[in-house]
Amino acid sequence: MSEPLVEPKIRVAGGTEHSWCKAVPGGTGVTVLTLLLSKNPDIPLLQNTLHKLQNTHPILKSKLHFNPNTNTFSYITPSTPHLQIQLFDLSSTSEILRGIIDLDPTTNTTSVSNFHLILEHELNRNTWSNPDRSTETDVDLFFASVYTLSADKWAVALRLHTSVCDRTTAVSLLRELMRLMCAKNEEGAEKENEEEVEVRLGIEDYVPSGKGNKPIWARGVDMLGYSLNSLRLSNLNFKDIQSPRSSQVIRLQINADDTQKILYGCHAKDIKLCALLAAAGLIAACSSKCLPDCHWEKYAVVTLIDCRSILDPVLNTDDHGFYHSAVLNTHDLNGGEDLWELAKRTHNSYTNAKHNNKHFSDMSDVNFLMCKAIENPGLTPSSSLRTALISVFEDPVIDQSDPPLHEKLGLVDYIGCASSHGVGPSIAIFDTIRDGQLDSACVYPSPLHSREQMQMLIDEMKRILVEGATT
Repeated sequence: MSEPLVEPKIRVAGGTEHSWCKAVPGGTGVTVLTLLLSKNPDIPLLQNTLHKLQNTHPILKSKLHFNPNTNTFSYITPSTPHLQIQLFDLSSTSEILRGIIDLDPTTNTTSVSNFHLILEHELNRNTWSNPDRSTETDVDLFFASVYTLSADKWAVALRLHTSVCDRTTAVSLLRELMRLMCAKNEEGAEKENEEEVEVRLGIEDYVPSGKGNKPIWARGVDMLGYSLNSLRLSNLNFKDIQSPRSSQVIRLQINADDTQKILYGCHAKDIKLCALLAAAGLIAACSSKCLPDCHWEKYAVVTLIDCRSILDPVLNTDDHGFYHSAVLNTHDLNGGEDLWELAKRTHNSYTNAKHNNKHFSDMSDVNFLMCKAIENPGLTPSSSLRTALISVFEDPVIDQSDPPLHEKLGLVDYIGCASSHGVGPSIAIFDTIRDGQLDSACVYPSPLHSREQMQMLIDEMKRILVEGATT
């Protein structure tokens, strides 16, 4: 007898999830994890492992449904996983790489690796772009591809819709994938112990009682303040405001000795790393414009906060979905700022906002303004959709290599980040402390900003951080 048909489960997207569903079609919010391997991956094993992860975390096997009658998004979760890995042999991978270089010849002059180009290619494979808003549509939220880079190098790419995959989910997914792949390779593979859980609700449903409340008059004042401030914000110089945009990435890497000095300085001054990174970015951006003396400019910083540990009930890293909130602060600069003084100011701004629960009470305001910018690009400078200079995460990812595990997989390198060429900042920093070294993926919109321009900016940030750590 055939098994009885199990009806899929349906949940309407929450407010924050809805804003990401609006943002992703325009190019912001495609999350990508890429792994560089020196061993040909076992495709059936990888496929089965991804299905196991989808069953363990059912939001990952959901489809995104749009209802044009109600203008709402929903997650439809079937009982069985359906992800199929897309394979690219050496010939098709080479063709993709040639196409990337033809579109952006600067990749040849800046020695960008093929692995790096595949990451950027995946960031811009937007399955969710330009949806037909006149009909009901269902689309997968999780995709996987394997690229053959050479006779002894492969790239595995996992691509997800950010509404179901914030940075914490991405890190958890990557670690669980590697552990399961190695466990299955071991003699006497681990027993199947999948226990499917319910798809969690959106972040708004877990905000502690009273923390998200705001009087109507206060909401109106804050919305007006955000709107007026946005008109006064400065940006990096734009290079090309007309051409179609894509996301590109530059890595900010600092050796272990200098990283430890930076972290020690943060600890000694009671400043989080995110504030120091933001301060270095602000100073580098301001100095790149060669402003006259005593000329002040206002820049915005967005700090992303993982709220899992402060929700009700408390969630953990295994609760996959999007559970970050954003705090937006502005800072006035005239080009003569001290790194640590500005970092302290940046740190105090977002911690004060957090202390006053603005990461909860302003959640709907920030989402509303993001959606308004998407619908009306002309409200932003040069229709650039830039809402801030820089975005940072409150806490870095701390990653310690596992040599035996990496050897089994043939893992050479890995990068995770999300696209940002729709609405968003000029620089989105995804920072990791990997084996004691700072390794950050810095995502920016191209050709609004050029690769050469951003490489110079990131190099200047690195110089500012390293020199500042010795003072």
